[in-house]
Amino acid sequence: MDYEIVTLGEKIVAGVSARTNNGASDMGAVIGGLWNRFYNEGVYASVPNKVNEKALGIYTDYAGDEKADYTAMAACEVSQEPGEGAYALCRIPSGRYAKFVVHGDMVQAVAGAWQEIWQMNLPRAFQCDFEEYQDGSMDNAEIHIYIGLKEE
Repeated sequence: MDYEIVTLGEKIVAGVSARTNNGASDMGAVIGGLWNRFYNEGVYASVPNKVNEKALGIYTDYAGDEKADYTAMAACEVSQEPGEGAYALCRIPSGRYAKFVVHGDMVQAVAGAWQEIWQMNLPRAFQCDFEEYQDGSMDNAEIHIYIGLKEE
């Protein structure tokens, strides 16, 4: 699977979050539930100061062990933090990322890409990884996946 190394600036994001882990039997339901809340309960529509219309799937607070808990978020980038308590907030750190571009069914393409990424020998930082959904297409989506890398 091809990727390029990019350097990103810090991003402030707002949305909804939950804790889960890759070994949890309900991991898919937890993450799916976040997206349901984000779109179907009006969170996305209500987030103020959006930088763009893209949605982000974020994975942070992670130890790098397959069974370790992490925070998953469905969010959007904002120009400034909204008021306290209304949204889960996160800062995606600036730094080096491996950027993967995948196309296809929104759910299947992302799941397949993650299966391949987990098998790769990347110098991962395990600080923050995220998906950036370029459009709302379910059948022929373009998704950018960013994997945080250790600094050289």
